[in-house]
Amino acid sequence: QTVLQGIILLPLRATCIIFIVLLAWLFAFIATLCQPGRGSVPLKGWRRRMIQTTLSGLTRTAFFVMGFQVKVKGKVASLPEAPIFVAAPHSSFFDAIICALTGMPSIVSRAENLSTPVFGTILSSLQPVAVSRQDPDSRKNTVAEITKRALSRGQWPQVI
Repeated sequence: QTVLQGIILLPLRATCIIFIVLLAWLFAFIATLCQPGRGSVPLKGWRRRMIQTTLSGLTRTAFFVMGFQVKVKGKVASLPEAPIFVAAPHSSFFDAIICALTGMPSIVSRAENLSTPVFGTILSSLQPVAVSRQDPDSRKNTVAEITKRALSRGQWPQVI
């Protein structure tokens, strides 16, 4: 009986996840279409709200479809309380759960990830701090960008 459930549930779950990812890509594409400043200026207004609400909801839904149910104990720190949000050890796709629960903050990511099909567009909509592993000044530039965003008094979203 368990094998039969797996045979039925696996394709159903995979189809739902693919649909959710493509829907997330569509919303991310719309939010970043004709974006002024293209990553150097924070998203504002309807663009930021769309990313926060739709991508957060779609990410939570995707993890639910995968069988994960996350319960938050306590209160997530707001932007004025914590402009920088630290999550560790951030080594897997479970980081997306943290992003969804904290309102889709900006993240620190490898610059190469931005050119990945579908996921690159979704990642770009989060306005990441891109780290180039080939640039010798990358560490210094990353720290400077995180500091700039943290001191922006709410212009930029939280950085995780």
